Amino acid sequence: MRVALFVTCVNDALYPSTGVATVRILERLGVDVDFPAAQTCCGQPQYNTGYRRETVPLVRRTVDAFAGYDHIVTPSGSCAAMVRHHYAGFGAEAAALGPRTHELTEFLVDVLGVTDVGAYFPHRVTYHPSCHGLRALGLGDRPRRLLRAVKGLDLVELPAAQECCGFGGTFAVKNADVSAAMGRDKVAHAASTGASVLCGADNSCLLHLDGILRREGEPLRTLHLAEILASTEREPAL
Repeated sequence: MRVALFVTCVNDALYPSTGVATVRILERLGVDVDFPAAQTCCGQPQYNTGYRRETVPLVRRTVDAFAGYDHIVTPSGSCAAMVRHHYAGFGAEAAALGPRTHELTEFLVDVLGVTDVGAYFPHRVTYHPSCHGLRALGLGDRPRRLLRAVKGLDLVELPAAQECCGFGGTFAVKNADVSAAMGRDKVAHAASTGASVLCGADNSCLLHLDGILRREGEPLRTLHLAEILASTEREPAL
């Protein structure tokens, strides 16, 4: 099985520890992971903003970068959704990449068939399901099943979990006031759980929420699910 890590732009630029955590989890489970250095942006920001022509070279580059791999794994529901649902409009080669692209929790549960990845994280955690994971990919309870299997972790349900956090990529730029208001609602719900960690499977959402948490002086910390799953007693995430 040849597996490639698709780390995504946000993680590469701002959250490299999430990419490292993803590799640690997969290697712990016996998976050999490659990192194709030619990868760049998948084209989602351009595509979502209506710049289809500008998206084409990014799609072609992504297809070439991940050619020959059995599976492509990404710790990002939004980027996985872009490749799976929108690449089909860019030709047969791009369409063929979709079925081989998996969001991390999908790959762990559906392809590897595991929920207990040997993690240890003795903290109270609440989970925010991002819109792409919830609606575009249909991740369902996969992330929660993985979290429930983590030793020491106390998982508490997030009120109004299915509501959008307000980030929405370029939506947060074009509709800043609405985006911030939605984020404050999400933060209030998360704070009400008494959790010390707000986790999710998309760092773009967590970036948005972390900014609001800092401005509001909330002690709640954001952390990508991959970093929780990579955490062990010997190498704790916190």
